Order: sequence, then C-alpha cells, then structure tokens
Amino acid sequence: MASVTYEHVTKRYGDTTAVHDLNIAIEDGEFLVFVGPSGCGKTTSLRMLAGLEEISAGSIYIGDRVVNNVPPKDRDIAMVFQSYALYPHMTVAENMAFGLKLRGLPKAEIESRVRGVAKRLGIEHLLHRKPKELSGGQRQRVAVGRAIVRNPAVFLMDEPLSNLDAKLRVQARAEISKLHMQLGTTFIYVTHDQVEAMTMGNRIAVMKDGRLQQVDTPHTLYTRPANLFVAGFIGSPAMNFFQAKLREQEGTLWVDTGAFRVAIPPYQADPYRPYAGKSVIFGIRPENIHDPQYQPPGIQPAPVRAKVSVAELLGHEVILYLSTTDREGILAEQEFVARVDPRTQLRVNHWAEVVFDMDRFHLFDPETEQRLG
Repeated sequence: MASVTYEHVTKRYGDTTAVHDLNIAIEDGEFLVFVGPSGCGKTTSLRMLAGLEEISAGSIYIGDRVVNNVPPKDRDIAMVFQSYALYPHMTVAENMAFGLKLRGLPKAEIESRVRGVAKRLGIEHLLHRKPKELSGGQRQRVAVGRAIVRNPAVFLMDEPLSNLDAKLRVQARAEISKLHMQLGTTFIYVTHDQVEAMTMGNRIAVMKDGRLQQVDTPHTLYTRPANLFVAGFIGSPAMNFFQAKLREQEGTLWVDTGAFRVAIPPYQADPYRPYAGKSVIFGIRPENIHDPQYQPPGIQPAPVRAKVSVAELLGHEVILYLSTTDREGILAEQEFVARVDPRTQLRVNHWAEVVFDMDRFHLFDPETEQRLG
C-alpha cells in the first residue's frame, strides 16, 4: 500500500493545457474519486500517475518515490480500463494470470492467487470461459480480478462501470466499495457520474477545464461547495440558481430575485451583511423545496408562488418543474426544480405555493463564482 501525491502537475498537448498545476495528497488506503465533465482532465491525471502519459511539469509520488520517469510496469499499480482490455483469445483464468506470469511467479502461486480472487468475486465458475462468452458485468469483474491478483500498492480505475446497465452499475458500485474495505489498498477512481463519486469516495476531487475546483468529503462538497460549478455539478437534480440582489430592510436581509424575495434567517445573516445592496446568485437544492402541506418540521420556510409545468412521479418522490412569476403576475422565464413528498396534490398547469428551506441555501458572487459566507 502507498500514498499518492500530485505536486504542481501540469500536462500540455502543444498549446493546449489539459491539466493545470494539480496538487493533491492522497492518503495510504484512501478511496479518492476524480469527477467532472468530459474533457476536464480527470483521465489524463490518472494516466499520468499510471505512466501512460508524460508529465509536462511537476512531480508525482507513489509513497516517497518520484515516479515521473519510472516505467509503468515498475510503479506497482494496477489499472482497470473502461473497455476492460481483456485478451479475447485467453480464458478468464489466463487473463487474470497474465501479469503474474510476466513477473515470473511460480505456477502454483499463480493458480492459488487466481482461484482465491475468482472465488471472492464470484467468478470461479467462469475461469474456463473466454471474454466473448461473458456478460458486461462478468467482464468487469474479470478486469477487476486481474488487477487484484497483482496485489498492487495502488488501484487505478478509469470509468470501469460505464459499459454496464443501470441495475448492474448499482451492484458493481457496492462491490467495488466492499472490495476497497477488504483490501485496504489505495483506490483512485475516475468517473463523470457524480452519483458514483458521492457513493464511493472517501474524498472527491472535482475538476473543470483541467483545474481542480475542490477536493473534500462528499458531505462537505454537498453542503459547502466552494463555487458555482461544484454546487451545480454535485447533486441530482442539480441545484437551482437565481440572479438576485441582496437587500437589507429594518435589519432583515432579503434575497430579491425580482420574481420573489425570501428572508435570510437572523442566525445566518451576519456573514452576508457586507454584501447588502450587491448582486448575488442565490442557490437552493431541489430537495430543499417543499410542498407546504408536507414540509419537514423545524425548517425555516419561505413561501414562493410558482406555476407547475411538469410533474414526474418516481414512487418515493415527485419531481416538479416550476416557473416563477414577476410581481405583476406575468410568467417569468426563470424555472426551477423541486423534489417533493409523493403525497403532494400540486398539479400541472396550476399555480402553487412551495416553500424554500432557508436553513439550507447558498449565495455566490456572480463575478468570481465563489461561495459567499
């Protein structure tokens, strides 16, 4: 097992910088997830660690050793690719054993390791088959098993679940998380799926345009996003954003969007008073908007009038798409989303009053896009 450190790491392709000055310290045994949209630099960051891409500047450490110029085979890492990269002419057992044979391990030890890992992953009965005879989920397990048998210091996984259907993805997420707990090895995982990131990682590194936006625990990313991008990327459906002015009236701070205004609770107001009179971006998550009839007890409710345009029943909840109105009652273009109790009686094309939970809101600077307060 080993820690991993990115120290001022940059990757350039000609005039294009794919990764800008990346600095992350990943602890021994940690499960860190790189997440972000396509082209954000997350896979490039992983491939530089694996030795599959050269580093333009900076240093990468595995443990105390700088590995910038160390060949991939000598870095003591194992990688699971999106495509699984199984050899089609080899059986499952031969695929899993291939790396061990290259290292010259005794045949008996190779067979013992392969059978032990196959049993742990529930693929012992597939050892004689070839990849074309396997389902997508079975191939994914073989690819993971091939990595495990090597007993590396660091596991690298590049979107290994993207080829699976929705049900298998949920199952495979749980299996990989359990595997990490059993092995206690450092896992570094790349995905564009924020649900995967939130459910699997001890910490998450959010990237955009090659730059690290925030690295922290899932809970902190969700409750205290550093900026507008992280706030919008983490959470599903995404956080609602409204252009607004922060106004102070008789000691009360109000968020005024033009279509509605909501009061900031007194216990939260002080950090925002310096921004009174200024433009802000007001953010609130769909799960913090409620049907008043079924609002949770003890919240700070702020009523907002809106028209329901779409309602999606998901069984355990209803997703409402709503439109705000201006103060003259004319429908404005600003739309937002709410996740409400499935017992709601709010109906499509009807005006409704919903409540915002003002214990759980966010304000951002519209110029820097950084979180305020």
